[in-house]
Amino acid sequence: MGRLNQRERTVSYYNHAPDEARGYSVYSISKRMKYMLIAGEASGDLHASNVIKSLREIDRDADIRFFGGDLMAKEARRNPDLHYDMMNVMGFSEVLRKLPQIFRNLRRAKKLLREFRPDALVLVDYPGFNLKLARYAHKLGIPVHYFISPKVWAWKEYRVKAIKKYVDRLYSILPFEVGFYKKHGYNVTYVGNPSVQEIAYSMGHIPPKRHFLERQGIDDPRPIIALLPGSRKGEIRNNLPLMIAAAKRFKDFQYVIGGAPAIPEKFYREVAQDPGLKVVFGCTPTLLKYSQAAAVTSGTATLETALIGTPQVVCYRANGVKLSYKIMEKLLKVKYVSLPNLIVGNSIVPELLVHNCTVTSIARELSPLLQSSPRRDWQISGYKAMQRKLGNSVASEYVAELIADSLGVTPPSGADNPAAAPQRPRAPRRRRKPSPKPSDISRNPDSTE
Repeated sequence: MGRLNQRERTVSYYNHAPDEARGYSVYSISKRMKYMLIAGEASGDLHASNVIKSLREIDRDADIRFFGGDLMAKEARRNPDLHYDMMNVMGFSEVLRKLPQIFRNLRRAKKLLREFRPDALVLVDYPGFNLKLARYAHKLGIPVHYFISPKVWAWKEYRVKAIKKYVDRLYSILPFEVGFYKKHGYNVTYVGNPSVQEIAYSMGHIPPKRHFLERQGIDDPRPIIALLPGSRKGEIRNNLPLMIAAAKRFKDFQYVIGGAPAIPEKFYREVAQDPGLKVVFGCTPTLLKYSQAAAVTSGTATLETALIGTPQVVCYRANGVKLSYKIMEKLLKVKYVSLPNLIVGNSIVPELLVHNCTVTSIARELSPLLQSSPRRDWQISGYKAMQRKLGNSVASEYVAELIADSLGVTPPSGADNPAAAPQRPRAPRRRRKPSPKPSDISRNPDSTE
């Protein structure tokens, strides 16, 4: 016999309840669904908080426990069982140093799973930790939902076996992942990419260019080259000096750095050794919108730059020489490393990696992007193709709907007794708030005033 959905369980209980229980509303005696979410870093906290918000709109009586941050706490209306500040580690040496803490966190998560017994475990990215927890949840018979796939298509492909065995439903934010997993005999659902809505929102709320420049104290009238050297200190040390030296070769342009929120301005100045350095914080989308071109360290920022429509050169200078590059080529399972190229399946933005990332190569690739040219037109055309592939689905809403569907939970009808009320037809899942047309975001950024 199949699993009863929430409404069926409610009606069954109501029909067999003692007389004194039958006077209560059907909704009041229905089983509260339990959800447990795990996010181990700031980006996961953001994405998971949006899933919680959407889940509460569908299941307003949801009982939620989680490992995560302040954004999740706001939507769940409770403090995290463990804050991601105690979980977030980066780099091989830091992982080794914090192994005891990592194991303590895992034990704590397993204990919560045993005691809370959620109807759904929702894991968000953070694969090193979350795949171990998925295995334990599977052992307990708890359904596992995974939002934002581990990048197994790039490295650690062996993890696919664990995903197939322990993850009941995987929700992807990159359209090409569907085909990758299909080759492995595993069906995943592409739910849309969160950056599409985030950038669309930012573009709908940017100030006029003149106001932006005034607020940032930029009185230089020359057009801007945006420099995004990464979000970690090591990346910034390796990439920023090269980016600055390349930008200085274009005397008719100024360069402005988009600062990462966790990195103090003092650090950028120490690395750059440039008295006139301009660094802006909390407004990177606006900076990119009003820049003629950008040099961007590989990562999510390359996708955001493409969504805004600013031509870019992807840079990733790391400690190492040609040997390091050859090793990286062997380890990586993909032809490209930047998200725009991966999504389109073609080289639409230049990628300068390891020893190929030099002052000369950055300047060479930037030059045609700073003026009307076939190279600039090619990128903008590629951005439009990328947007078509990404679509307009609101990822967090779609994920929440799929999780709720799997549990037989339906949205309230708006009546005081939603579980007993007639069910309304559900809107198509992919009908979402429209994002800006590609033509709107891919025009010459400096033409907007």
